[in-house]
Amino acid sequence: MKGKFLDPGEIARAYRDPVSLASLGVDLLPLVAVLAFGWGATPLVALYWLENLVIGVFTIFRMIGTAAAALVNLGVALFMVPFFTVHYGGFCYGHGIFLNVFATGGDNSFQTPWGLVTWALGTAPEMLWFVGAIVAVSALYFAVDFIGRGEYRRTNPSAEMSSPYGRIITLHVAIILGAAVAFSMDEPLAGVLLLILIRVVFGIFMTVMRRRKREAAVEAGASMVDDDA
Repeated sequence: MKGKFLDPGEIARAYRDPVSLASLGVDLLPLVAVLAFGWGATPLVALYWLENLVIGVFTIFRMIGTAAAALVNLGVALFMVPFFTVHYGGFCYGHGIFLNVFATGGDNSFQTPWGLVTWALGTAPEMLWFVGAIVAVSALYFAVDFIGRGEYRRTNPSAEMSSPYGRIITLHVAIILGAAVAFSMDEPLAGVLLLILIRVVFGIFMTVMRRRKREAAVEAGASMVDDDA
């Protein structure tokens, strides 16, 4: 389980899971957006920003869902969800303002939170379809991993609240670097494809980490059974 980072064999095992394949398909959808609909860097960074909002919503669902394992988690979640909403929402808002200015050159007036969402959704006519695909695969993860595979029994509201931050920081740094190349290159298509590549590689990393986490949980469960025996 602790093989070298992004070992081809480990990646292959991770993508035997249909949910992982669905996630990879959604990660590759921006290629369709670029090649079929002519998307540039602006709608791509807007899509990836909207993805972080979707992740925030499902994080709230997961925080509340931990109550199915222990009722005390419900009280904790009801306290922590408003804090997370304000804190994570403010975090996304700050990044959204940066991306908006970065993409538009500061031509737009200062955006409200809803104004940022409206701007992002309006960057391409097909945006709602791509956001819908992200929502669908996030719901699939929630149903299969969190509920079906019992993740709600091995977590708590505090752990769930902190989980998106490392992802959003890493992803935004990658997006900013990729977008900087995309906006500045004389070959904008190459820059946009680089941005997609960065996002796909990040998605592969997250999928491998998801498999490692699941295998660790299985091993821990087997160890407990052996100890009881």
